Amino acid sequence: MTNTLSLQDKYAPNSICYGCGPSNKDGLQIKSFPKEGDEGVLLCRFESDPKYQAFPGMLYGGLIACLLDCHLNWTAAWHLKNQNKLDQPPCTVTASISVKYLRPTPFDQPLELVARVVEAKEDRATISGELSAGGKVCATAEGLFVAVKPGHPAYHRW
Repeated sequence: MTNTLSLQDKYAPNSICYGCGPSNKDGLQIKSFPKEGDEGVLLCRFESDPKYQAFPGMLYGGLIACLLDCHLNWTAAWHLKNQNKLDQPPCTVTASISVKYLRPTPFDQPLELVARVVEAKEDRATISGELSAGGKVCATAEGLFVAVKPGHPAYHRW
């Protein structure tokens, strides 16, 4: 990842989303970056806090799902921006997401998230991703993310 602004900071600095909103001081504020040499893949590094433990030393599943949901959503928005040659990513929302927990996820080491496009149409994308700790994949996810239109509560809320 480079020293440039994250997609969230560049395109949604006023977002209050708990997972990825730069303006939510109590939120997770995840940061997603296009992979150098492969803009179809987004990367994120996240360091957790002991308050997110399910049991000693391990993260709770809801936090894992939140991290994957936001990171995959940004991957969809970024892809739709590039695919449709837009100036900014469209506002996208989660239509569906499925998370598989493969092993307990430690809270005391950096987490790495990677996401990529599986399939895309003009206004939606199916994205897959994984969350790893210490080089081991702890959870995977796949979701459908849809660009919203005027009248939707999320439209232009970034």
